[in-house]
Amino acid sequence: MTSKIKSSFVDGSFVSYDHGTDLLENRNPSNPSEVVERFARADKLLTERAIQAARSAAPAWARSNPQLRADALDFIGSEILQRKEELGALLAREEGKVLREAIGEAERAGRSFKFYAQEALRAEGEKYPSVRDDVGIDVFTQPLGVIGIIAPWNFPIAIPAWKIAPALCYGNCVVFKPAELVPSSAWALAEIISRSGVPAGVFNMLIGPGRSVGDTIIRSPEIDGISFTGSEHTGRQIAQLAAEGMKKVQLEMGGKNPLVVLDDADLDVAVEAALNGSFYSTGQRCTASSRLIVTEQIHDRLVAALAEKTRALTIGDALNASTNVGPVVDGRQLEQNLSYVRFGLEEGAKLVCGGEHLHHESGGFFFSPALFTDVSPKMRIYREEIFGPVLSVLKVKNYEEAFAAAEDTPFGLSAGIITTSLKHSEHFKRNSSAGMVMVNLATAGVDYHVPFGGNGASSLGSREQGTHARQFFTRVKTAYQLA
Repeated sequence: MTSKIKSSFVDGSFVSYDHGTDLLENRNPSNPSEVVERFARADKLLTERAIQAARSAAPAWARSNPQLRADALDFIGSEILQRKEELGALLAREEGKVLREAIGEAERAGRSFKFYAQEALRAEGEKYPSVRDDVGIDVFTQPLGVIGIIAPWNFPIAIPAWKIAPALCYGNCVVFKPAELVPSSAWALAEIISRSGVPAGVFNMLIGPGRSVGDTIIRSPEIDGISFTGSEHTGRQIAQLAAEGMKKVQLEMGGKNPLVVLDDADLDVAVEAALNGSFYSTGQRCTASSRLIVTEQIHDRLVAALAEKTRALTIGDALNASTNVGPVVDGRQLEQNLSYVRFGLEEGAKLVCGGEHLHHESGGFFFSPALFTDVSPKMRIYREEIFGPVLSVLKVKNYEEAFAAAEDTPFGLSAGIITTSLKHSEHFKRNSSAGMVMVNLATAGVDYHVPFGGNGASSLGSREQGTHARQFFTRVKTAYQLA
């Protein structure tokens, strides 16, 4: 436990605080009695100060030399990669992700910054002939301005990285609010950015509650765009407020992702994809496969093999090298998982294994991954996003029925199919409503250099990541000139 109190980063420095400041204790979900770090909470006034600092810095940063931006982003990415074990251990302590996954997340964050360091130098623009004689046309992009970034707790360094890096790359200033459950990773990232050569005011980070910090960012007339990842309910509220303020918005929200397994599937591939997509990261991924849709001939064999593998998973402290599944993030999420287990049983589903609070002397929020069969499409466990390791198995007759079941959701983030049939895999790729489709792979697990995002209730606005991020973080200008 550390006694030092950390604070938000505004206008080029970490702010001072007095003894009356509201404090946030960041606790380890593997051992809630352990305080990872303490933080001074930001309030509305500090948030307004950060927004004004970003607004003041915006004109110069928009015109900044692309090499300056490239060098700063490369510095950030390089240090994250050099410190990935340290940052991964910190992430595991505050969020509960097992150490190997946490280190992988830190590496992904570093790679995102390195990618956009190169993107900052990429030439961009178009020239067109006019339909009028002696007129030339240039089409190019300019920075959007000041971006409010609101990130979730489940990927506390990767998601901020893949939002902040393109925002800075394309010449925008940033006001970043991390989730209060994971302030340590955000603070570590801000500390690295503070030494990268980015001018004061260009990047700001505020640790505080949504009702004051988040709401102030969303409502401020000085914010030009909002990039948000979180719940569908909050995302819809942000969309409404952004529309009132005429702000550009990018929302990544929920998912109830299907994994279809056909009779011709390789059983080992199917089991690994289901296990990984449903239960790793404690099921706390928006791309997790929480609906397993299985054709009848392979159903019983798949369920038996998956149950065996699920029971063999080691649930424990996220820092323990032997742990497969760490704790859920906090007591509220644990209770939500348990409540959905009760809903499933009450509605008539069969609990094959798991679904229990695993009591430990540390008091950690440990939950055994739950596998349900005899599920119907109307059950809450099948339809609603749980955001935990709770998997519902639906038996169907054939591919046509499986495809229809996969499409039966308002969400559309990720979808997968396990099959050796080229015909069915190609049909699924082309016709699925999901924004991302996996063939013979888990639904979770995506690369940093290609677009990320979904359709329907899962996403709104331009895609994140890769070169497609430019669409959100810039505005297009068309210029005509008499030759």
